[in-house]
Amino acid sequence: QVQLVESGGGLVQAGGSLRLSCAASGSTYGINSMSWYRQAPGKQRELVAVISSGGSTNYADSVKGRFTISRDNAKNTVYLQMNSLKPEDTAVYYCKVIVVLTSYWGQGTQVTVSS
Repeated sequence: QVQLVESGGGLVQAGGSLRLSCAASGSTYGINSMSWYRQAPGKQRELVAVISSGGSTNYADSVKGRFTISRDNAKNTVYLQMNSLKPEDTAVYYCKVIVVLTSYWGQGTQVTVSS
């Protein structure tokens, strides 16, 4: 089993920045990709950014140039640096980690961007 603990969410004004963290513990041998998703009220969960075990990254078009995903393999932690935040970025953010072929989800952290 893998446990994920997220942190870093909060309330920020438009144009501000936040950094999310997601630390994995437990049976973490074989971590593959690590990613961030978000879900706004009344909307489906959507992929925000993903980073492979080799460091390759992909982003949703809506966050390109503003968000940066990174990982520290020694700490089994994935980060999401969010800059130039917009009110439409308001959502619950979830991290997802794939270990071998199994996906694990964090509990979610609220990000609220005020206009």
